[in-house]
Amino acid sequence: MQLGGTKILAGARYIYLIAFFALLSGAFYPIVTHSSWDLVIEGTLVLFVGLAGTVSIYKAATAEKHKKAYLIIGLVITSVALLLVYGAIGRI
Repeated sequence: MQLGGTKILAGARYIYLIAFFALLSGAFYPIVTHSSWDLVIEGTLVLFVGLAGTVSIYKAATAEKHKKAYLIIGLVITSVALLLVYGAIGRI
């Protein structure tokens, strides 16, 4: 019985993250201005890329093996997220 509850909690965690990132990237703006949802989707994906990078950096601090690999991959992914943010605002 414990296994089913764990799957439900894991699913709820991801639904919470998606909803939080969508709200963080401005989900109400297209509703108010009657504009396109493209920027909200792009912002949400950039936040997920940044999350993947920071999770990898966290794994570098807690892992027993492959610390350098996790750190390098995490920094690269986080840098890609930063480049995506600059691309979204038109600075690149």
